[in-house]
Amino acid sequence: MSSTPQNPPPTREIEVRGLHKSFGDNEVLRGIDLEVGSGEVVCVIGPSGSGKSTLLRCVNLLEEPTRGQVFVGGTEVTHPDVDIDAVRRRIGMVFQQFNLFPHLSVTDNLTLPQRRVLGRDKAAAAKAAAENLRRVGLSEKADAYPASLSGGQQQRVAIARALAMGPQVMLFDEPTSALDPELVGDVLAVMRMLADEGMTMMVVTHEMSFAREVADRVVFMDGGVVVEQGDPARVIGNPAHERTRHFLSRLLDPAMADVENVEDAQNADDAARKSP
Repeated sequence: MSSTPQNPPPTREIEVRGLHKSFGDNEVLRGIDLEVGSGEVVCVIGPSGSGKSTLLRCVNLLEEPTRGQVFVGGTEVTHPDVDIDAVRRRIGMVFQQFNLFPHLSVTDNLTLPQRRVLGRDKAAAAKAAAENLRRVGLSEKADAYPASLSGGQQQRVAIARALAMGPQVMLFDEPTSALDPELVGDVLAVMRMLADEGMTMMVVTHEMSFAREVADRVVFMDGGVVVEQGDPARVIGNPAHERTRHFLSRLLDPAMADVENVEDAQNADDAARKSP
């Protein structure tokens, strides 16, 4: 590893080089190389256990890579001398769960991290909170408490909280997976708005319609490696690899699965993951 942080071209908002991550003997990431350009929306898809969420968490060092390098905005996140708090201020992250403080109002949930992390005064934090609640369509819920909100509303508050910090990059880890189906659309609409505004986004998702319509690029992962990536219409509509085709066929048309072939399919998946 170099003695000083390296600086990739500024058009690359995220760059991952040779990333490995192991938990004990379990190697979850097996040499990931990936770039996300400024203003680009990249959707990462793949089966459970493929390493998608671990990759996302390594980008802002919520998980420390076993080896490899991660750059955000030209700064090497994995460098031993990096100011990780400064880097994380560039990154907003939205998780599967909403992680709101139940004893605080919506506004207080948005203003608290601004005041503690960014050092904003009360008035400035409240102004940013109000603006971002407006962006996600929840201005009328400013004084509400999380328990009174639907799951979709809570996730939109979580997005507004991340946006209020002024990030250059947004990371989404299955943001709709905990929602009832009828609430998914509201959250995806907010994400589509951010994409239209030019926000750099890396999204781990199973929402294929969102990936097809909004993403600039789709990355398919399995077994801790990037199997293929490219234009959403090609990767989703006409994938080049059998592993991708098998995953999408089961995801897009689960009713066609034959119960007699479930074990064979699982064995095929297991064998595929053992080979890069």
